[in-house]
Amino acid sequence: MTTEWGALAGLFAVDETVLRWYEARAAARPTQAINAASVAELRRSVETDPALWTADADATYAKRLWLDLSTLTPHVSGPDTVKAATPLATLEPRRVAIQKAYVVSCVNSRVKDLREAADVVRAVQRAHPGQKVAAAAGVSWYVAPASSQVLADAQASGDWQVLLDAGARPLPPGCGPCIGLGVGLLEDGVVCISATNRNYKGRMGSKRAHTYLASPAVVAASALRGYICSPAAAIKGDAADAAAASAEPSTVLYGIESGSPSSSALPATASAASSAIDGFPAALSGRLVFLPADNLNTDGIYPGKYTYQDDITRDQMRAIVMENYDPEFSRLVQPEDVVVAGANFGTGSSREQAATALLAAGVRLVICESASETFKRNAVNNGLLVLESPALVSWLRARFDSGLTIVTGLDARVALTAGKVALVDSAGAQVFETAIPRIGKAAQEIIVAGGLENWVRQRMAAAAN
Repeated sequence: MTTEWGALAGLFAVDETVLRWYEARAAARPTQAINAASVAELRRSVETDPALWTADADATYAKRLWLDLSTLTPHVSGPDTVKAATPLATLEPRRVAIQKAYVVSCVNSRVKDLREAADVVRAVQRAHPGQKVAAAAGVSWYVAPASSQVLADAQASGDWQVLLDAGARPLPPGCGPCIGLGVGLLEDGVVCISATNRNYKGRMGSKRAHTYLASPAVVAASALRGYICSPAAAIKGDAADAAAASAEPSTVLYGIESGSPSSSALPATASAASSAIDGFPAALSGRLVFLPADNLNTDGIYPGKYTYQDDITRDQMRAIVMENYDPEFSRLVQPEDVVVAGANFGTGSSREQAATALLAAGVRLVICESASETFKRNAVNNGLLVLESPALVSWLRARFDSGLTIVTGLDARVALTAGKVALVDSAGAQVFETAIPRIGKAAQEIIVAGGLENWVRQRMAAAAN
């Protein structure tokens, strides 16, 4: 979830639950990193110096989010977005038919996940002795272990065979349908339910398919019944369906609180204007191309099915950039265009091609309402500038309200070191101006070098001389 929120790192305090998990793991399957001695040392450190393992008492936060887990009930995300979730109790009576089901990926195909799915099958078998328990007619069910070790453990426990006996089709460990690779991909018009963590359009196959996300238990139940449902519905059949139709979904209690008074967001501009180093453009200008969508994810920018094709040329990357968002983008965009986008731009996978494909299209600068921190890091590391300007996006939204890729007819004149962007119309009149973050020296050096890899190579060469 750290990645989904756009952050670069997520930290969990080490508590007794974590320590017990490590101790059980070290006892069951010791490794060089996790073994009795290393875990004992971790416990000793936590108990003798707890301040090292918890947040400082005076730590400040931009926001505090809380969730009452006792009010949480099963939900299903989608279709085709992780941003929309529906209580299972609300969705089940709609009998949303599925044609494919997946318990795959590194996220939700761990040992306990496969056991949850297998336990649903076992429960149905106990409720209907003597009957063949298998995926519903017209449903293709795929299972893949998160790793070869997970496969070995699931085979040893019998969970793997239970799933295969129920008609699940085995796939090997590693990336597969979740990122649009291998067999079992979605075709046009197919509806699927998956225990993966992303369901962006086109990620698992056709852009004309629809993907819901749910837990392994719900996926297994849905595969057996042929529509999105709870394990209870798979076990009890029509009686459970009737009960679900009359059930009222509970209210999930949560909150988002503002941060500590002493904490604040970074200012839009630095205290003093920065200067441009040799080779760095103090200003850029170009046509303004507006992409009004929020949450434009990396699958939309660069489809996952191309991620592992290492022989794709820059010309080919230019042709497929934004393919899952708007196939017309590659035709409309021109070199030196300034792309402006909505909130949470670049959310999703950390693939660097989402940045390099924009560079291949001749885009040197993206300005957005907000951007995924992971995407921003990937962008600058590959020589693409990404800046945030909610004011600019708000102004554009008020004037351009339709279309996926909008060639606005405006020119953007961006003063990178002065921290300003001005928009000029076709008559040469300035129609808008606002402050933007200034580009500091460290980022300038990486951009001038053409990316972090080149920057490191240059420093190594200089050190060698």
